Amino acid sequence: MKGGIPMKELIQELFNQYYKDIYKYIYSLCRDTSVSEEITSEVFVEVVKSIATFRGESDIKTWLFSIARHKWYTYLRKKSTQIKAESLHDLYDYNILEINKNIVENKNNSLGNINEEIFYKELKQAISEILKSESELSRKIFNMRIDGYSYVEIAAICNISESSARVVFFRTKNKLKKILEKEGFKND
Repeated sequence: MKGGIPMKELIQELFNQYYKDIYKYIYSLCRDTSVSEEITSEVFVEVVKSIATFRGESDIKTWLFSIARHKWYTYLRKKSTQIKAESLHDLYDYNILEINKNIVENKNNSLGNINEEIFYKELKQAISEILKSESELSRKIFNMRIDGYSYVEIAAICNISESSARVVFFRTKNKLKKILEKEGFKND
């Protein structure tokens, strides 16, 4: 019992009062309903486990949101370790195999399509080579952004600010663009 309210009733009251707020907060971070539901559920499982240790030094809502933030960061860390540390080179190798497979399977390809496939193959190889000269952090941020991570997610995983993630990606992208243009790859 906490403050005269039976523990079960207290937890139910917290769930009823704050579930939507926690869900909206998590959804604002990930924009994925299933992930939001999963993490929000984990928050309330944690509440059940640790409500007895809540000291009341902060507002209950603040405590709940700190649990939510912690669960979000835990999710991001797990997600980043589940993703193999594939370099962009490995991703491009897969795409190159797909391009070659498409050329072989489609014998009616026009010369223009084959030239386009070769162009993209060379472009991917050039990008891979250029990225080798970048710092590990720059490569990681660039690859994560290409893989669809938001700047918020990148910042949390790399333990940097969101604005730093944006700046590193922007600089890497611009450096790639300049070098590729010098090598004859134009963005038409």
